[in-house]
Amino acid sequence: MLNRYPLWKYLLIALVLAAAATYALPNIYPEDPAVQVSHTDGEVGRAAVARIRKLLGGGDDAGAGERLEYKAIEHTGDGQLLIRFRRPEDQLTAADRIRDALGYRYITALNLAPATPPWLSGLNATPMNLGLDLRGGVYFLLEVDSDAALRKALERYRDEIRNLLREERVRYRGVTGSAGKLSLSVLFDDAAERDKALDLVQRQMPLAFSIEERGGDGRHLLDLALERNEIRTVQDFAVQQNVLTLRKRVNELGVAEPVITRQGKNRIAVQLPGVQDTAKAKEILGATATLEFRMVAEQSDPARAAAGGRAPPGTQLFRERGGEPVLLKRDVMITGEYIIDAASGIDGETGQPAVHITLDGKGARIFSRITGENVKRLMAVVFIENKTETRRDAAGELQRRTRTVKEVISVARIQEQLGKRFQITGLDSTQEARKLALLLRAGALAAPIEIVEERTVGPSLGQENIDKGMRSIVLGFLLVIVFMAVYYRLFGLIADLALAANLVLIVAVMSLIPGATLTLPGIVGIVLTVGMAVDANVLIFERIREELAAGASVQSSIDNGYRRALSTIADANITTLIAALVLFVFGTGPIKGFSVTLSIGIVCSMFTAIMGTRAVVNLVYGGRKTASLAI
Repeated sequence: MLNRYPLWKYLLIALVLAAAATYALPNIYPEDPAVQVSHTDGEVGRAAVARIRKLLGGGDDAGAGERLEYKAIEHTGDGQLLIRFRRPEDQLTAADRIRDALGYRYITALNLAPATPPWLSGLNATPMNLGLDLRGGVYFLLEVDSDAALRKALERYRDEIRNLLREERVRYRGVTGSAGKLSLSVLFDDAAERDKALDLVQRQMPLAFSIEERGGDGRHLLDLALERNEIRTVQDFAVQQNVLTLRKRVNELGVAEPVITRQGKNRIAVQLPGVQDTAKAKEILGATATLEFRMVAEQSDPARAAAGGRAPPGTQLFRERGGEPVLLKRDVMITGEYIIDAASGIDGETGQPAVHITLDGKGARIFSRITGENVKRLMAVVFIENKTETRRDAAGELQRRTRTVKEVISVARIQEQLGKRFQITGLDSTQEARKLALLLRAGALAAPIEIVEERTVGPSLGQENIDKGMRSIVLGFLLVIVFMAVYYRLFGLIADLALAANLVLIVAVMSLIPGATLTLPGIVGIVLTVGMAVDANVLIFERIREELAAGASVQSSIDNGYRRALSTIADANITTLIAALVLFVFGTGPIKGFSVTLSIGIVCSMFTAIMGTRAVVNLVYGGRKTASLAI
């Protein structure tokens, strides 16, 4: 029989719409301003919760003594504490009190917590994530210095080759590097030693270098140039490692829901919702402070080396913070990459700021062995930091320049073999100690980064964007509803019903997709989808009109209208979907947000405009004898 669906199709449509309504429902509940508290080493304990309750309740521990009204204190599944408030003013005051009272071991973040009812949360129904343009915050586009990563890799390979040749007792004159050509040259006295080194390099580093032998004038050389695949690997690793490091640093900043993603070959996009202090964010994101532990070259005279401008072989000239020269051995004992925890504090004996260091297993073994072999000798701690300075040139344009500062912050005699935990001193202030501890906990950047784009969106502007976006959706929706109802009568109302279902489906899918974020361009995509969603129904209804005008029966006109318009609808929507997918693949930021909502809207509209309206039309007209249609 024409225009009748089997029962399972009606049940499928009802099930899809019910699920969509359920997972779109959390978006109608307003978010609560909240403070999120987490512990760097695990869960927030009962003592901390009791302290927080006392802070919020007023009294001596509350600073000003004012009582703050809060809705609830909840434990989240990952061991964090969430405190909900009714007013943003109370949220900000509470965050300051908690941050000052609990100390560095606790991370306090501002958050907007969904007020989803428990029965919806039990179904994993959550509201959509909102982008910075709707929520407020800071956006940075960072560029990774790939050349610096390659130079660093070249230095590491140079040290590895030196150590390899020494361990295997291969005699060589020297190893020099060319950063421009990304190559190393190893000089030997005779061809036999060169051949031994060649065999070692081929066995130990088979994929890293392309190798060329050269000779003449009594010189025997191995030229080692980095392979193309190795260059790409180093560059990709630098970007990926920087993404991981930036995530750790952002966690230390106390941002509740950061978005840090790689863009293109060597760029990283960082979105920090709720952050308005751009100066602090830039300082933490771009800082590259780390430590090196080296032995002091006690047999050499640092003053003489400083006066002559040349350090003896196997040493490097540094200066302490007071300006005094000090000669250190070139070989680095350990670097900051082995540090798994760092906490600022005060040295119990001297009262000076200190950083308490904890090494990982490999770092502890190396450090224990070297300090055990050098008891009663001097060891230095070198503080390395990349500083970016912005100055105006003669033409008045801003110029950014990055310089590396290396200074010895501590020289101490090793009294006993050191292990996994120890402390360093020599820092200027407790603030510097806290900053160094933060950077050491998060890890050093694999390569320097530069901020090439920066945007700040205030929360009031974000709310204004939301209000304007919602008004545009409602206005577009109402205009389409009125037009369809007037022009196509009952069939127009059925199309309007499908349009409403389409909006619910879009919201539900956006809420279900992990990592999907609604932005202002995304709202534009939804508004465009509202207009496009009825396009399929217009094609169907016009085809039905044509069939009726040609003298076909009512039932046959409905069937032919849906069946014969399907290919045209599919072609139009598939080509639009391909364009949206291309925008997603090749676009960035706002363009991706637009393409995501447009793609979801197209797929959902195909379901509601074809299958959904057909189901309603079948229920109204299917299997019935009628002389006319309200179309």
